[in-house]
Amino acid sequence: MLIFLKTQTIKGMRYLLISLLLVTGLACRKATDNTTDRSETKAELPAAVTTADQYLLCAEQSQNRISIIDITNSTFFWDWKAAVNNNIPTGDAGWYNLPAEAKRVYNGLYVLMTASDAGIALIRQSSKKAVFFAKGIGNMHSAELLPDGNIVAVSSDSNYIMIFRTDTASLPGSITWKKKFPDTAPHNVVWDRTRNVLWSAGQHKIYSFTYNNSCTSPSLTVSDSFALPAANAHDLFPVYGSTDSLWLTTGGKIWKFSAATHTFTSAIATITGVKSISSGPAGYPTVYLQSISDTEWWNDEVQNLANGLPVFQMTGLKIYKARWKISDDNTFSYPAGDTLKTCE
Repeated sequence: MLIFLKTQTIKGMRYLLISLLLVTGLACRKATDNTTDRSETKAELPAAVTTADQYLLCAEQSQNRISIIDITNSTFFWDWKAAVNNNIPTGDAGWYNLPAEAKRVYNGLYVLMTASDAGIALIRQSSKKAVFFAKGIGNMHSAELLPDGNIVAVSSDSNYIMIFRTDTASLPGSITWKKKFPDTAPHNVVWDRTRNVLWSAGQHKIYSFTYNNSCTSPSLTVSDSFALPAANAHDLFPVYGSTDSLWLTTGGKIWKFSAATHTFTSAIATITGVKSISSGPAGYPTVYLQSISDTEWWNDEVQNLANGLPVFQMTGLKIYKARWKISDDNTFSYPAGDTLKTCE
C-alpha cells in the first residue's frame, strides 16, 4: 500500500514517499533538500510516458542553450547555442545568455527564442541557423510571431513591448516599433488567430492588442484589458488543442483564461514560482516548471501538474521554461501548415 504526502515550500515542491508494508512495518524516504543531488534513475520516475517518444523544448541556462530533450531516455535530441552552432557573430553571442523562452513555430520547423541578456532569434531547427536575430531591450522575456511574420516581444524589466521587422537579408535586425507597456513587468505574448489579437499579461491586467498588419510600419493598439485574479503574471501559453483557452501563471496560482469569455478559472491550489506550463494530447501529462527559490529562478526538473512528481530530472541543468514538443501543439496561434514569412 502506498500513501503519497505532498508538502510545498517557497523553495519548491518536496515529496515524502511512505511505503506502508503490512508485514514488515513502515519504511520511509525523506524529502530531499534543494542543495542535495536529486538525480533519480529512470525506473524511479513516475509512469508518465505513454507514447513512444516524448520531447521537451527547454530554455536551459546552465549552458545558455535551447535544448530538445527526449525524456524517455534522458538524451539531448537537439541543442542550440549562439556561440557554437550558427551564424551569429562572436561579438553578439552574449546577447543570448540566460535564455528565457523557446517556442516551436512554422509547423515545428523553427524555434523562436528570447534571452534575458536581450537577444531574440528565429532558428531553423534542421540547420541550427538563426534566419533572423536581433538585440532587444532589457530582459527579453517572451516573443511571438505576428501574422505577417514580424516578431513582437516584451521586456519585463524595461516594460516595453516592441516589434521587429523580420528582414532576413539584413542581420542583425533592429526594433522597428516600441512603446511602453500599459502595465508593469510584462512577461508573455501570445497571438490569438481566432480573435485576431495579441494577448499579453503584466503585473495587474491582461491586455489584448490589435495589429495594423503593416509589414514595414508595424504597430499595436490596446483594444481591451481585464483585471487579473491575482498579481504578477508570468507564463501565458495556449492550452493544447484549444482555440479559446490559455494557461496563465501568477505569483501563487495556475489559472485558465478564456479568450472567448474573458474569465479566469483556477486550475490548481496555491503554488508559487511557476515559470512555465504546457499540456498535450492523450499520453502527455500537463507539466510545469517551478523555480527552486526566489533568487534561483530555474530548476533541474519538470513536474506533472496532476501529482507534482517529476516527469524529467537531470542534475546540473538550469531549466527556466519547458514545453512539450508536439507537431500540432499550437492551433490557438498558428494555422495548420504554416510556413516561414519574412518582411524583406
